[in-house]
Amino acid sequence: MNGQTGDDSRKPKCLLDVLLKLHIEDKVLDEEGVRQEVDTFISAGHETVAVAVKWALYLIGLYPEVQEKIHQELDSVLGADSKGPLRVADLNELKYLECVLKECFRLYPPAALFARKTSEEISICGYTIPNRTTVVVSPFLVHREEDVFPDAEKFDPEQFLPENSALIPECAYIPFAAGPRNCIGHTFAEIEVKVLVCHILRNFSLRSLDSTDQVLPIVKITLQSSQPARIKFRRRQQ
Repeated sequence: MNGQTGDDSRKPKCLLDVLLKLHIEDKVLDEEGVRQEVDTFISAGHETVAVAVKWALYLIGLYPEVQEKIHQELDSVLGADSKGPLRVADLNELKYLECVLKECFRLYPPAALFARKTSEEISICGYTIPNRTTVVVSPFLVHREEDVFPDAEKFDPEQFLPENSALIPECAYIPFAAGPRNCIGHTFAEIEVKVLVCHILRNFSLRSLDSTDQVLPIVKITLQSSQPARIKFRRRQQ
């Protein structure tokens, strides 16, 4: 890896510039370290957001009554002009859309599995897990606990209204993992998904063409679908 990072400190640096500087000049990262950082940004920073948006649009397209509420909220908060600016303050006012996206994350978490290693021996439900054991956690399964989410397979955004979400126990909803090693970019990812879905629904009405019996979740690095989720877009009348 023989690159030049350049010496113009006034020029904004992209991610690769920063990584190359750490490798070539600062000698902090080796080539493998650079590759791992790039892989992390691609898989964790882009693939997960793309997957989250796909599942969100698919679910919204299945439930016209939910979509109508979103459109009403968008028109109320942002106005009828679909080309108007989208500000952070506006995003914060889109409370129902936020509930919808959280319910999408619950049913179809972008990362369906993550692993942790125990730091001590622990007993859970009568099972003893030795120290330094790799434990795989599945948000996909955790989010389907009937004790927490009655009728867990039902798409119900109102579960995340303030009065209801307050009843959800800690770690019962973990689309971005939990604890000190949770997703470092989860806040940015949530905003990014909200912005993308918001822009699309300001301009289009959606209708998903395939049922959930046909579009099945498949666990890979991210939560993929068994077949493409076909969605019909129709431009909204302004």
